[in-house]
Amino acid sequence: MRRIYFLAPDIKVSKKIVDELLLARVEERHIHVLAKRGTPLENLPEATYLQKSDFIPALERGVTLGGLTGMLAGLVAVTLPIGVVLGGGAVLATSMAGAGVGGLLSSMVGSSIGNRQIQQFAEAIENGQFLIMIDVPRQRVEEIEALVKKHHPEADCGGTEPTIPPFP
Repeated sequence: MRRIYFLAPDIKVSKKIVDELLLARVEERHIHVLAKRGTPLENLPEATYLQKSDFIPALERGVTLGGLTGMLAGLVAVTLPIGVVLGGGAVLATSMAGAGVGGLLSSMVGSSIGNRQIQQFAEAIENGQFLIMIDVPRQRVEEIEALVKKHHPEADCGGTEPTIPPFP
């Protein structure tokens, strides 16, 4: 899946874009709208906490780095002559523990930080524009971009995120 970003000038255009996306068989759960705090979105699908924060990317980094650190610690523990015989289970256990701790700590930090991908749109959002994030399969990116650009030239395409996590 890839995430496409569009900036719509107002709620009227945003509603039209969302309606056209739904007609193009993009599921509502794959459409996320973000606006200035306090702006009523009416029936538009609002971006959730996971889209607004850096939680998922931070979790991914933390699990990866924590797992690698744990594996390294396990390998060091296995090679040290401390008198206790440790096997491959120690490496696995320390890798899992490192991944868990790394994921926990980094996700706590990531949840307090705004999503870095949408920071480039912060000024436009504060000026009253609406950010529409659309999650589509890779093969539909060009089709969806062309659809929105064709019917709404006033909506600015903010680019495409290379990949998005499969579980938000």
